Amino acid sequence: MAMGKRRRRQESLFIMTEDLPRSDGHPFYQQLNALLAEADFDRWIEGRCQPFYAQQETRGKPSIPPGVYFRMLLVGYFEGIESQRGIAWRCADSLSLRAFLGVPLDQATPDHSTMSVTRKRIGSEVFDEVFRFVLTIAEEKRLLAGKTVGVDSTTLEANAAMKSIVRRDTGEDWRQYVMRLMREDGTIETEEVPSDDELRRYDKKRKKTVSNDDWVSTTDPDARITKMKDGRTHLAYKAEHVVDLKSEILLAAEIRPADQADAHTLVDSVIEANINLEAADSEVQIEEVAADKGYHANATLELADDLDLRTYIPEPQQKDPRVWTNKPEEFRRAVVNNRRRMSRAKGKRLGRLRSERVERSFAHVCDTGGMRRSWLRGLEDVTKRYRLAAAAHNLGRIMRLLFGIGKPRVLQAPVSLIWLMQFIAKTFWRRLTTAVQHRTIVISGRSVGGAGTLTANLSKCLL
Repeated sequence: MAMGKRRRRQESLFIMTEDLPRSDGHPFYQQLNALLAEADFDRWIEGRCQPFYAQQETRGKPSIPPGVYFRMLLVGYFEGIESQRGIAWRCADSLSLRAFLGVPLDQATPDHSTMSVTRKRIGSEVFDEVFRFVLTIAEEKRLLAGKTVGVDSTTLEANAAMKSIVRRDTGEDWRQYVMRLMREDGTIETEEVPSDDELRRYDKKRKKTVSNDDWVSTTDPDARITKMKDGRTHLAYKAEHVVDLKSEILLAAEIRPADQADAHTLVDSVIEANINLEAADSEVQIEEVAADKGYHANATLELADDLDLRTYIPEPQQKDPRVWTNKPEEFRRAVVNNRRRMSRAKGKRLGRLRSERVERSFAHVCDTGGMRRSWLRGLEDVTKRYRLAAAAHNLGRIMRLLFGIGKPRVLQAPVSLIWLMQFIAKTFWRRLTTAVQHRTIVISGRSVGGAGTLTANLSKCLL
């Protein structure tokens, strides 16, 4: 066989449709599309987004279908892509993702500007309802336990630099503020302009604090100055997860300003998780809450106790014993009851589960899901994107619990063949079991059972 050589060539003016390259699709995305089709996701989301568009189109072409837009956000999570530009490029480049989106080869996939316009058009309540829609799928598959949850939080780097902060009272930026201090203490004359090196030397010597009460970012006013996990000081948001410790499904994923203390937001997040469970038609009610010692506070424990929530929160070590003088009796009782629960074997077991499974959810959503740094600005837009990443995480958990594969990259591992065979076997067995339960399998044109007629093509059960 002669070796082929790469030569310059002129593109064809016309290409036959049958000559266009095609893809059989990725098995994971095929099964995910089947799961969404079973829940009638596209018809539901189109009906829900209809009020945000013109009821009668008079000019221009129709927008991208909402189902395509939300699938592109799911791709961002499953492929670990942070920005909308990256998502748009990946979808345009991949034939299997085109098949997942339902975009034919003779049409262009949506670009990043179209995604931005669509995000701004659709209200934030729709993103919340999509998250609850996925929880409804989990409830229909009987995957929600929900009785015991774990709560934890992390920081998300905002799309704003510390150089953008200004004083809330005077509007001065950092350079102007330090220059004013130098003039006030006589370091420089009134009309003198110091160099950058002089400003830095003076700034290092003086005692200083950067408080959110005094400073605000002009780029993203909703972001807050905070200390990140790696020790850097940056503008950030706070993400808080409420995780079902049995199924590892996210029951709530809240975005808040980074300066809100964990103890102040614990009960709010658990209440939001209960609202999501109720919206998903689940009869489960959260009864037990496990968290780390950063959530331990007298008022928080008393409020949780008042709401019939049993807390499992380790108590921070103190040099001196607690003094309950001039403090409500309810505070003392809630703290003592929580301490008693944590001393038991169950409390220690829930603490280990929380540290393992809640932290794992952050690893999936933030680290491999591309949400550790936000490329959007404003609390509303950051919440929209993060809420969809949390919904994608739940879809991955549902896929893993049903079929054994929670992300498409699992099939790229060295043991991908074993995973693929398990995936095919579970899919075949599930569809065969469903058909047998309905007793409507038709083999070679003959109906077996009298409960109706359903033609089951067993060869399609494989994928």
